[in-house]
Amino acid sequence: MAMNQGPCARTELAPAAALFHSLSDPVRLAIVQRLTRGEARVADLTSELGLAQSTVSKHLACLRDCGLVDFRPEGRQSFYHFDRPELLDLLRSAERLLAATGDAVVLCPVYGPEADPAPEAEEDAR
Repeated sequence: MAMNQGPCARTELAPAAALFHSLSDPVRLAIVQRLTRGEARVADLTSELGLAQSTVSKHLACLRDCGLVDFRPEGRQSFYHFDRPELLDLLRSAERLLAATGDAVVLCPVYGPEADPAPEAEEDAR
């Protein structure tokens, strides 16, 4: 499948890149993974994930801004939940892809955990 790699193609792919970028942070991914089991309050997430309240709130705000999670107020508390059930399908597909690729993603010299951040910065500068 040939794809146009020009500026127009990058513009068309920008929303998908933003979606994957919103899920690329390990904390946000942990929050999303936890919300797959049902709604939760910030206090629940801080306790279960061992994170500071400010960290959880910041990442929930990002996920809300992206339209991936929402909340329902109940008294002085807010219960966070998935706003887009399609996200569950995406996560399931990602799990299948990770199972199929084995350690390839983890060992990736560009994006794996041991990757040098410099190559990405060089690419962004182009």
